[in-house]
Amino acid sequence: MFCPYCRHDSSRVVDSRTLEDGSGIRRRRQCPQCAKRFTTMETTSLNVIKRSGAAEPFDRSKVINGVRKACQGRPVSSDDLAVLAQEVEEAVRASGNAEVDANDVGLAILGPLRKLDVVAYMRFASVYRGFDNLDDFEEAIEGLRREELHPSGGDGATVVQPRFGFR
Repeated sequence: MFCPYCRHDSSRVVDSRTLEDGSGIRRRRQCPQCAKRFTTMETTSLNVIKRSGAAEPFDRSKVINGVRKACQGRPVSSDDLAVLAQEVEEAVRASGNAEVDANDVGLAILGPLRKLDVVAYMRFASVYRGFDNLDDFEEAIEGLRREELHPSGGDGATVVQPRFGFR
């Protein structure tokens, strides 16, 4: 790490702290040459490989913007979307890969979105999974109903499932 003041090629770490959202580390450094202090932010890189083969850095705002369209007119706040984007990033990073396929990001969105709002989930899933006809919608709705009847909580905790207005 070069000192931004004198361009000396090393520095000493004086203090390290985790960023508020846990996505990286903030380090206070001191240059042994000029004794000035400066701050660096350290994060791991995560690239998304698009269908075209191009790679770009993971961006929470792209997740939020994509899901916001599905949530239009639904009782979902900006804070809800920010939490969802954080859950998606954590899930994608948990794979342990520095590069992740865009399709995997979409799959990571589906779970948290289903918990947040089932109507938004159906909207997103219909585009993401490319529903072609009413049978695709009926199959997805039936899957949600089966899950509502037989929740897979696993830990004995009560799982609150969404209610549909069309029974």
